[in-house]
This record gives sequence, structure tokens and C-alpha cells, in this order.
Amino acid sequence: MSANENIKGLLSYLTESYNNSTFVKLTLSNKRNKIADLNNVFVKPVILKNHAVLSFVYRHQTKDVTKNYALAEALEQISDLLTLQFFNADLFTSTSDYILLSNKKGKSTLLKKPASSSELPLFRHDKIKKRLIVADNNIYLRELGILTSDWKVKADMQDKFKQINHYVELVDEVLKSATLPDGFTIADMGSGKGYLTFSLYDHLKKSFGKSFEMTGIELRPALTETCNRIAKQAGFKTLRFETGSIVETKLPAVNVLIALHACDTATDEALYRGIRAGSEVIMVAPCCHKQIRKQINPENSLKEITRFGILEERQAEMLTDAIRALLLEAYGYKTRVFEFIATEHTPKNVMISAVKKSNPTGPDQKILKRIEALKAMFGIEFHYLETLLKT
Repeated sequence: MSANENIKGLLSYLTESYNNSTFVKLTLSNKRNKIADLNNVFVKPVILKNHAVLSFVYRHQTKDVTKNYALAEALEQISDLLTLQFFNADLFTSTSDYILLSNKKGKSTLLKKPASSSELPLFRHDKIKKRLIVADNNIYLRELGILTSDWKVKADMQDKFKQINHYVELVDEVLKSATLPDGFTIADMGSGKGYLTFSLYDHLKKSFGKSFEMTGIELRPALTETCNRIAKQAGFKTLRFETGSIVETKLPAVNVLIALHACDTATDEALYRGIRAGSEVIMVAPCCHKQIRKQINPENSLKEITRFGILEERQAEMLTDAIRALLLEAYGYKTRVFEFIATEHTPKNVMISAVKKSNPTGPDQKILKRIEALKAMFGIEFHYLETLLKT
């Protein structure tokens, strides 16, 4: 075969090994011009920002230069380097070695040998995290300002895009652990601009396997109007947005109730509505914890913590959410409290998820006694959710 045909053959083996995750490394050597400054090129697969690329190290006489390329561009680079600057190439995979040998007379040989490298492939394509929400042809994310007109994530929206995907992953995991009927309903209380509402609907519509209806509740009419327009544009037929508050909005039976960053006692109102509706899933990300903080007045050594403002604030947050979680358990829910968003993005990063596991005729008295002991320890008279549940 000619040198060009052997180069194409080598690139074909490289492409195959890259796609099936057996590619280990590639070395280009034996430079055509002996006085050229570039001595060798070394190529390895790496993962950058959750994407596989090929990293090239250009080894010169006095320096190394590193550049990263996607597969198609990498193949062009290797073809040019073998045509213009190097005679030889050694391709190492976990299954075979491929050796390209050429000379000045134009003779070329491509050899296949048993795998000699003891290195393991750096990555597997099936291990690269796949985003549940993708940018390509995503109408609602474009209309909401996350994407450009050509479906690229805007530079200043990269964190928001990651947060959206993380949120959908969390909710998806919780919903899969619940028993939901076909035709279930979701209420997103305080849906705001709708980033998360649209994204969750999109994912569930594509993958959940059950029919459902979703309603976003938002106080600001302008946002409700905008979101309904986008839902229609995106073809989301069972998603609608209504103007109203968490307390007053009339809802049909709600299987899944979500409230993210509802301020202070608005979170308790959302939890109350979910518990009273017997929702199979309740998920809240609390924001502000003023109600309990105003009451904290321990008569014991805990005073040493609460006399410092910032520590009192953090103690109020933990105490408020601990009592919320306990009250959910008292009413038959299996409850988790976990980080929702990394703290570098927002300090309000706790999510409480609750999945219905039983239907008690009344609250578990043993858990209520634990709540009373906790309140007494901190000098707390009442918790707002507790008050709502007694009405």
C-alpha cells in the first residue's frame, strides 16, 4: 500500500479504538527534517468538562506545547503531521498495537501486533456522564435565555445549565423510588421563570414511561404568561402555568409537590399542602428561616452558640429543617435532607425530599415527643408547619 493509504488505515484503527474506548496512546516519531525543532508528538485521550478529547503534546527542543482537539480535528492534525513532519507512528490500544513505518523513498508499512501496553484506557465513553437535559434544539432553554440562537449554552449560563441538569437528576431519582399512578400530577409551587419546571417536564415526558400533568404556580402574572407561551411553543401539551400563591391556589389531587426556595414559612405552607393532599412525593428547598430564629432562646449551654449572630442563623436553619423532616416522618413519609446546589453557587443549598411510605390515621406520637424535646432544648414555642397541621 502507499504511504497515504497506510496513514488512512492507521487513522481508521485510531477512530475505532477511540469509539470503543480501547485507545491508550499514539506516538509520532522519526522526523522527516532532522534539524526541525519538533522532535515528537504524543497523543492521549482526556476528559475535559465532561467531554472526551484528544490531548496532543508537541515536544520541541526546549519546550512542550499541549493542545486539545475533538476527534475529527485530531485526525486532520495527525494526517498532516505524518504527511509533512514524521515518518513513523505507534498506536497503542488495549487490544492491539499498530505500527506505521515509512522512509524517504516513499515506502510504507502498517503492522499489527499483540497489545504491548500495560496501561489501561483512560476513559470509557459509557462512563462519561450524559446530561438528562441537552442543548440541541431545546426551544424552552433558548426562549428562557440559556442558549444562543444556534443552540449553544451561553458563557454566562454554564452554571445555570449544570444546575438544571443536577436538579433533574435529583428529582428523577426520588420519583423512581415512589409509587406513582399513571396520569399522575405534579405541582411546582413558586415556579418563577420556569427553568426547572420546563426541564423536569421535558425529561419526564421523554423517559418516565407514565402519563402525567404538570402545573407551575407563580405569583407574577407576566411570568405565568411568558411560560405558557413557551410551553405552547415547545409543544408541551400537559404543562401549564397559573397565577397564584402557594396558600390560596386551588389544585386538584397532587401526587408530586415541589417548592424550591419558597421563603421562610412559605416552605411550611407548601409542605402542609403536600401532606394534607397525601402527595406521594414532596420536595422542597427551603429559603430563609426567620420564624424559628426569632424564637430561639436556650436556657442551657447552647446559649454559647446562639449568642453569635451567624451561628444563631445557621442553628435556626438546621433546627427549622430538622423539625420539618421529623414532621414529615410523623405523617408517614421517608425523608432525606441533602445538598441541592454546591455552596459556591448559593448558601441556600438544602433540599428535603419525602416519599410516602404509609397512611397513618394520625401523626406518630413518638416522633412528636422527639420534636417537643428539641423545641424545649432551644426554648422554641412553636414551629409554623406544626401549627398548620393542627388546624
